[in-house]
Order: sequence, then C-alpha cells, then structure tokens
Amino acid sequence: MNQFAAQTSMQHTLLTPAEAAAHLTPEVWRHANRMLVRKAIAEYAHELIVEPRRVGDAPGENYARYALESDDGTRVYSFEARLLALRHWSIRAETIVCEEQGTQRPLDALAFILDVKARLGIKEEMLPIYLDEISSTLYGAAYKAVKEGPDTPALLYADFQAVETAMSEGHPGFVANNGRLGFDAGDYRAFAPEAGSPIQVVWLAVHKENAAFHSAADLDYEQLMEEELGAQTIARFRTTVEARGANFDDYRLMPAHPWQWFNKLSIAFAAYVATNRIICLGYADDRYLPQQSIRTFFNLSDRSKRYVKTSLSILNMGFMRGLSPYYMSGTPAINDFIKGMVASDPYLRDQGFTILREVASMGFRNRYYEAAVQADSPYKKMFSALWRENPLALAQEGQRLMTMAALLHTDRHGAALLPALIEASGLGAQAWLERYMQAYLAPLVHCFYAHDLVFMPHGENLILVLENHVPVRAIMKDIAEESAILNKDAQLPETVKRLAVDVPERVKLLAIFIDVFDGFFRYMNQILVEHGCCTEDVFWNAVARCIARYQAEHPQFAGKYAEYDLFAPEFLHSCLNRLQLGNNLQMVNLADPAGNLKMAGNLQNPLAGRRDVLRDALPDALPDVPAADGVRAQAIAA
Repeated sequence: MNQFAAQTSMQHTLLTPAEAAAHLTPEVWRHANRMLVRKAIAEYAHELIVEPRRVGDAPGENYARYALESDDGTRVYSFEARLLALRHWSIRAETIVCEEQGTQRPLDALAFILDVKARLGIKEEMLPIYLDEISSTLYGAAYKAVKEGPDTPALLYADFQAVETAMSEGHPGFVANNGRLGFDAGDYRAFAPEAGSPIQVVWLAVHKENAAFHSAADLDYEQLMEEELGAQTIARFRTTVEARGANFDDYRLMPAHPWQWFNKLSIAFAAYVATNRIICLGYADDRYLPQQSIRTFFNLSDRSKRYVKTSLSILNMGFMRGLSPYYMSGTPAINDFIKGMVASDPYLRDQGFTILREVASMGFRNRYYEAAVQADSPYKKMFSALWRENPLALAQEGQRLMTMAALLHTDRHGAALLPALIEASGLGAQAWLERYMQAYLAPLVHCFYAHDLVFMPHGENLILVLENHVPVRAIMKDIAEESAILNKDAQLPETVKRLAVDVPERVKLLAIFIDVFDGFFRYMNQILVEHGCCTEDVFWNAVARCIARYQAEHPQFAGKYAEYDLFAPEFLHSCLNRLQLGNNLQMVNLADPAGNLKMAGNLQNPLAGRRDVLRDALPDALPDVPAADGVRAQAIAA
C-alpha cells in the first residue's frame, strides 16, 4: 500500500475527536438551522404538507407576513415571504421567528420537524431515521459554510472539477438531502463530494462464476482493463491472484468504493473472500475525486479516463445507494441504444445534445442473499460497478464544462452564480435564457414528442458546455437507471425492453412539468427574481418561447402537442418530500416508478395563456393547436 492509499484508508485515525466536530460552532449552527428551517417551511408548504396563513403586510412587492403553528399550537413560526409561480415560497430567511407563549426561541430544524410531525405523516418507526438525515444535512451544511473553496466570482473561471466540489445544495427539493447514513465523521471528510478529498478505489479479483461483465459494442473487457489499469498494474494483480493458488484467467478485475470494502464486502461477503471467490488486490495508482452523486468518481491522475461508479450502501434521500447487478447487465446495451437514437436524430445533432454512455458494467451476485430475499432489496445491490464516458473530450477550444447544478448555487456570502454568469456573458438575462433554453429544454421536449423518450434531467445529471459563460449545448448522464420510453408497445430489441414502461397517460408529461419546471426552473426563477436579474414574466416567457418555437418548427407532432399540452392551465403535482416521508428507506420502486407517486393538489402552469401572448409577437412561429388547453386540463383533472 502506497503512502497516499494508507492515508486514505486511515482517515478515521488521522482525524482527531475534536476535529470531527470542529466546524460545529454556535454561530455556524444557528445559520445552518435558519436556512434549513426556511427550506423546510418552503418545501413543505409547496407540497401542501403545511399551510402558512397570511397575517399581515410586509415591505416589498407582493411580500406578506405569514404564520405557521406547531401541531399542538404552542409554537408559532412567523416570516415574510412572497409566492412565486408553481406555488413556490420565496422566504426571507432573516425574518423567520419562532415564538413559544410570547418568548422567542432559537430556530432549530430538528425541533421544527417535531413541531409538524403529525402533518408530515411519517411513520413513528421511520421518524428517528428522518431526524438522523436532518442532523446529517445540518452537519454537512455547517461544514460547507466554513470550508475553504472558491466563491462565486472565482467559480466563473474555475475548473470543471473545482466547480463540482464547490456545490453546496444537492437536490434542491428534498429537505433532508444530505443524509448519507452509514458514514462517520472520518468518512465524511474522506468521501463527501464537498470535502474534495482525492481517494483511491479498492480493486478486487472476482470469480467469473459470480461476476458478469457487459460492455458497449465498441469495447471489450481486455481493452477496458488495459486503458483503466495498464499492463504493469494488471501484471501486479495477476501475481497477487496466483499467489493465492488461483488461476488469474478465471477472474475479472472489479473496483469497489473503499468504504464499501471495509464496511460491507469484507464482512457481508466474507464467505466469498474466504473461498477465493473474491480476492483483495489493494489499491491501484490512480487517484479519483468523488462527484456530487457521491458514488461516482472522476479520475484525477489521468483526466482522459472514464468515470467509475460503484455500489455504496449508505442511506441517502430515500435509497440505499447500491447498484443492482441485474440492472447492470443491461446498462451498456441501453446506453448504446439511446446513444444511437440521439446520434441519428438530425435535430438533436444540430442542438449538440448528447449523452455520456455507461460503456461497461460488472455485477457480483451474492447467492446467499438471492436465496433469502426474493423481492428487490439493498442486500442484493452491494457489489456492482460501471464505467462512464468522460465529458472532457467533448469540450472544444474555448469551451468549458460545468455541472448544471451550478445554476442554483449560492456561495457562503449569499452570492448566486447564475446572475454572475449572465453578467459575465455580456448578454441580458432574456438573451442568456434564450440560449440556455435552446441548449437544455428544446432537446428534452424533442425527445418527448419525437421518441417518447424521457430522462431524469435535474441539475446534477446534466453537464453544460459553456462559451463565454453562455450554455451552447447540454450533455446528459445517468442514462440506464433514469431513462424511459413512455410507450409500452414500443418495438425494442430484447436487450433494452425494460426501457418501455407502462405509465398512465395523465402522468407522462410530468417528465417535463415536474422534473424540469418544478424540479429545476422553479429555483432558477427564484434566484433571478430575488437578485433583480429579471421578472417572472421574462423567465417564463423564455420557457414558453423555446417550446413554441420548437412546436412551430415541428408541425408533424401537432396531435401530440394537443394530447400532451405544455401550455395546459395546470398539471398534477408529484411531491418529492412526500415520497421520502412515506418511506425513507426505499421511496420508489424502480420497476414501477409511476405507482409510487405522491400527489398533492394541481400546480398552476406558469405557461398557461402565454401561447396567445406570444402569438402576437411571433405570428408566423406558433402552431395552431385547437382546444388543446381545455382538453388537456380535463384529462389532468380526471
């Protein structure tokens, strides 16, 4: 074991007891709690879990004073806020006050959860787990508030990976979004993306009778290992295997997250280790950086190499973050198929839209757990890995890459990156948004209408290609587990049939309405409005113009525009926090994604009526979709 690897694996002993909590100071803790209470009120109110009542006026356009009582009525939370589109609560954090019988109390996110627990509807046995996730989220927020790193002005020119590790929020909709239950304080410093600590993955030789390898059509196992490890490291691993009396050709080489090896595989898979079905090879030479998705790694030693993604049995945002060996078997074929669809589509090519293929996968099957558990279970997802293409090769001269999550980033000083990008570009907000919508939204709309193809296009799953601080195209990742073709009768090759899903007609368009409008644009709109960059009308007109322009250019889909109307008056509200609160151990069954949705009141569509407004400005650029709004509204309400 080299010195760096030894340092990584001994992170716990290098961290003194005091250092594990050094960032937990009263001032930092007060701020972290205030911001999380603000988010909890806003998101729970957005999902109609709590319903603040208006109690008076407040300074500022459309602001008012609101009050929210605890379940037992003994505490009252008051604050100033205004309601933006999509029932989004823009709350002034500094105005939140908690009073108990006339006495002001410190803001405490854990206490707030308990104050509204009856309305949260979480089962008693799951509430302590949720409180653990809230505590961990606060712990991480406090760490991010004091750690050194680039602020917003520096991020304008920062490297792709410097931006990646600087992100502070994670998924914006979830209140408990940094649970990571299973990590201790040393693990946090070693493996959390925001810690920015380079690591080395553990390599294991796994017997072919238990491990299955699959790859894209243009890649095989030998090529992958040669490119990822090199001949010298492979020879070293061969020596280790043969020293155990085993035949190297009977094995595959497989990476594992260091935490997973020390905490799960070496123990739960001990029967396989003891019988040489798994042989520990130690660390290779390359150093990796954890990404926002926490179990994915970027190669720092050779920035041309692929990402590596590994199973990680920690609980985070409603899932144990494992990887299914069964899903892994179809991953490369699905990626090849979708890449073929995207690459052969002239419109998507013109937009520069593409995907990062997951080009190889390996899954180890633990027969004991398979025999014990018939249903889907985290115990059956503890040991898999995949390799994903590297996006750096897709950036041309003068271009840079940035996670789309950065558009929602606000640094510790309250400076948001999105307004800074717009200012640095030299464009006005409207012009910048037009370019962004064309790069990001238009391809997603096309995939839906032309191919019934949907992704999971939240911020962390997209990489933007920027020129002069302006998005020029988008790169989609996380393909196999989070893509679908919304047509159960689609004629697909046998290897990719799981892509075709049967979902109710009324929820199909939620792939845009919820995943894009509610899940991302809602927060962009708030940042732009709060920072005085533009009005809500300017933002949502940019969205409407992008869609209207696309529809005008593709009249062949007019029937689908009427059936799935993006200008409908309202749409179903599928709620993320209600999902997590319903089952924070496994909030969604991936085999039946529509069957688990938690709805709470329709959302008013901010695009409703904008088609007619735009028709006057672009009389020759808008299609006529007769009675679409009314027909779609009736279908949604049904």
